[in-house]
Amino acid sequence: MTGKPVSFASGRGHHIVVMGVAGCGKSTVGAALAERLGAGFLDGDSLHSQANIDKMAAGTPLNDDDRAPWLAEIGRRFPASNSALVIACSALKRSYRDIIRSADPSVVFVHLHGTRELLNARVSARPGHFMPASLLESQLAALEPLEDDEAGIDVDIASPVEDIVNDVHAALTGQSAGSAGPHLVDLAAAPYNLDDAAVEWVESTIGSMTLEEKIGQLFINHNNDYSPAYLDGVLENFHVGGMRYRPGPSSAVQEHIRYAQSKTRIPLLIASNPEMGGAGSCDDGTFVSTHLQAGSHPDKAIARQMGQVAGVETAALGCNWAFAPIVDIHYNWRNTVISTRAFGNTPEIVVERAKEYFDGISESPTVCAMKHFPGDGIDERDQHVVTSYNTLGYEEWNASYGHVYREMIGHGVQSIMVGHIGAPEVSRHFRPGLSDAEILPATLAPELLQDLLRGELGFNGLVLTDASLMVGLTQAMKRRDLVPATIAAGCDMFLFFRNLEEDFGYMLDGYKSGVIGEERLQDALRRILGLKASLGLHMRQELVPPVEALAVIGSEAHRAIAADVADKTVTLVKDTARNLPITPQTHPRIRLYGISGGADFTRADPLAYLDAVREELETAGFEVSVFRTAEQREAEGEAGMNFMRVLSEEATGDYAERYDAAFVFANVKGFAQEASIRIKWSSPMAAEIPWYATEVPTVFVSLNQPNHLIDVPMVKTAIHAHAATREAIRATIHKIQGKSGFQGTFNQNVFCDSFDTRL
Repeated sequence: MTGKPVSFASGRGHHIVVMGVAGCGKSTVGAALAERLGAGFLDGDSLHSQANIDKMAAGTPLNDDDRAPWLAEIGRRFPASNSALVIACSALKRSYRDIIRSADPSVVFVHLHGTRELLNARVSARPGHFMPASLLESQLAALEPLEDDEAGIDVDIASPVEDIVNDVHAALTGQSAGSAGPHLVDLAAAPYNLDDAAVEWVESTIGSMTLEEKIGQLFINHNNDYSPAYLDGVLENFHVGGMRYRPGPSSAVQEHIRYAQSKTRIPLLIASNPEMGGAGSCDDGTFVSTHLQAGSHPDKAIARQMGQVAGVETAALGCNWAFAPIVDIHYNWRNTVISTRAFGNTPEIVVERAKEYFDGISESPTVCAMKHFPGDGIDERDQHVVTSYNTLGYEEWNASYGHVYREMIGHGVQSIMVGHIGAPEVSRHFRPGLSDAEILPATLAPELLQDLLRGELGFNGLVLTDASLMVGLTQAMKRRDLVPATIAAGCDMFLFFRNLEEDFGYMLDGYKSGVIGEERLQDALRRILGLKASLGLHMRQELVPPVEALAVIGSEAHRAIAADVADKTVTLVKDTARNLPITPQTHPRIRLYGISGGADFTRADPLAYLDAVREELETAGFEVSVFRTAEQREAEGEAGMNFMRVLSEEATGDYAERYDAAFVFANVKGFAQEASIRIKWSSPMAAEIPWYATEVPTVFVSLNQPNHLIDVPMVKTAIHAHAATREAIRATIHKIQGKSGFQGTFNQNVFCDSFDTRL
């Protein structure tokens, strides 16, 4: 058997044509190979037109015009399939194979060849077939062997069918883009830097695993239950390599992690999402800043402080893996997935602040997973609910996102989370001819993971998927196919089960059918265990700190850092009417509006922050009157409420006699429930919309999103406070009064590409 380089354009599984002249055994070998691969099988002869069949039965060779529609139909069957497919087809000439490849560039050709004597004997022994033995000579004369640039394998048919299938299977699983190919891990190099003893632990541990344990290491579970019984079931039955957990009180989180580590033979990677400091990893963690907030002041040390607090607090819990920093670039102001989660809208600010964050968190025993490759911030849509796309051309991508990834890889980042984000033009750079329908999210695209990330960018670390429940992934193909396809494409770990038993079974079946090659599995395992060894998990006696370590979480020192960051980053976006300062002496009576957009999946009170705003204003000496919507008033027992009544009562000619100024505090949030977030008012022509900006000095304060001016361009004073924390609210109210100056900076996204937002 000889082989030529095999390459697949997608993670859907093998697409194979078993080719050769009559009598070579295409149908027999093709059916057996399909069974071995868990693929569908189709005999190409069944797709011939009746006219072709009649012509061949009469002993007349087909010409190229006869064959063209037949070959095109064979090619069409591959992209129409959502799983592996084997088709038997003679495909004698290069031009015939090109027709098939034009429909699916990932097709691999398995050429069955043999001696003229053996082929003659086989053809003569199958009476009744529409291809008479007399046509064998014309086929041999027409045959053009596979050329060097064609992905394929040559196999001698003299061997038994079982041996042929074994050889082809080995070649496919060893050479496909689903294998690690030339980009095998080097555990002695960065970012692992393991010594011989650590490498030996990795290899011996892999050698001691059962197949089920190996498959389990590929998964990161989301622990939705803190009970020991739940953890026992996950660890004993599914042998997971890592865990993330549902946040709760720090004491409960730490005990949960301690129990999990005590019940596993191989130490776990315990992940958290410390994008804002300690907040988000436990209920009582310290909110230091958002990524955007850390990029909204000249002092780059803010990002380092955020990383330091994140590292100290998550390490106290027992976490060792941070799903941060976020290295997306917020180019599109309409994108609200990363509008507060990106450091800014240029590669330079992202690189500078991401390095600071990484250095800060690296002071603790923690490794990082930067996200979301190949880069969010171009499309306005959210991959939680739909596949989104980075549509930059290859050169543009290289100069922006590519620059960020090269810098961070060189800086030592240990792992990369891949987003369910397609990159059409970048994919086509590596796979010319890919159709729109063949563009897949990066989690399923070997050209992005292997050719680009491993190859051109030289990333030697671990690659994990973003959450596998996101529709950006699940819309791409059937679950049973996509689970192993992510690993075959080049991911090393799969984030979150949808159903424990099903997903584990899909991954195991993917390995057994050859979608995940042996070399690809071993390489992924080495990266997973290598990351654990780089943390020293294999040598630690205690993987989780004592309870006393929790004292650092939400500590006075960390709260002081948060207060200092809030003071530095509260940003005056505009004050074109020179409304500021506003004090209790100049404007004592304040009408206070709260904008939330409604409750989200957390079911938390969306306007809870408004109590803190009111308290801080009253402490400052203001007289505060809080606006209530029709829904709120009805909930409080008022009968006959509707938006028209509220509007008629609110928008009266004596508004300026009742109030001296209006403050609007907006905390509009959303997560995985819409493609893009905008202000949603309480009703049509709602009374809280700032019509009153023409009546009294009006100050609009955003506690989250930076893009609200597109919806409230009429306000003349706009402030971005970044967070609904007590520290940020207090600092904002101080600055409104002129007690301290605004220090924060902003980028041009705040004006949303509209002239009226600047007025």
